[in-house]
Formats: sequence, structure tokens, C-alpha cells
Amino acid sequence: MTEQTTLSAQTTVTVRATAERAFDVFANRFGGWWPMESHHIGAQDAVDVVIEPRAGGRWYERAADGTECEWGFVTAYEPPNRLVLAWHLSPDFDFDPDPAHATEVEVTFERDGEHTVVTLEHRGFEVLGKRGLEVRDSVSSPGGWVDLLNTYSVYLARSH
Repeated sequence: MTEQTTLSAQTTVTVRATAERAFDVFANRFGGWWPMESHHIGAQDAVDVVIEPRAGGRWYERAADGTECEWGFVTAYEPPNRLVLAWHLSPDFDFDPDPAHATEVEVTFERDGEHTVVTLEHRGFEVLGKRGLEVRDSVSSPGGWVDLLNTYSVYLARSH
């Protein structure tokens, strides 16, 4: 029997907020904390990044002129516990509409007293073939998910 391995990147941050608030800020105010100046894929700078609040919703960036650039889709929207996104970005960070090439970003929100443990796992890089490890290493490096969750945590602490 062959054992299947899954390439993944995981990071966790503990925030001083209810799970409801932590989920709301992550999912519904994504554009408030996401560093659009350095993390966008459109030809123009992004002015907002949106996660539509439902399974099947879009995940996309919007430029000042209204141009939209897809990133992926919501596959599970379960406030305040879980959000799953299909990441449709190629190894070159271009939108790839083929669902067979999508990786998965799962974010969970677990209560811990007055805090919430937010865990983000980006997995399934093997669908990207030989470049899967490269992409996993990229999202695990400085500027990747660890830094992004820290940016989210700071934004959450400062917002009301």
C-alpha cells in the first residue's frame, strides 16, 4: 500500500477576541488587513480584496477602476468556526480557473477562554506538479502566511 503525502503550510496565531469577531474580521473585512500594496495579482494596484460570505462565493481583488481579478472561491463558510477557500493561483501567481489545479486554504477559529486560536492551513500543493514544493515554500517564507496572519492579528487588535 502506498502512503500519500500532502504538501501543506500551517501557521497559528492566538488573538484576544471572540471566535465570532475573529471570523468576521478575517472573512468579512479581509481587505482591511490584507497588504494589497504588496500582495495583489492584477495589472493595477488593488483597493479591496473580497471574500463573498457564502459557499460558492468568489474571492477576488478589485482595482480603483472597478476591474476585478479572481483569486479563487469559497468552498465552506461556517461562521464562527471555519472558512475554506479554493486558491486558484498558479505557481506564477496568475488566476487558473481549472479546479483540478486549485490548492486549499482552511482557516479555523477555536475558542480558548477570552482568546481565539486562529489556524490557517494551506494544502494540496501536489496538484501543482513539480512546482508544488516551490509554491509551498513561497507561502511559508517571509511575507507569506505567517506574516499575513500577524498582520491580521494586529489589525484585529486595533479595530473595533
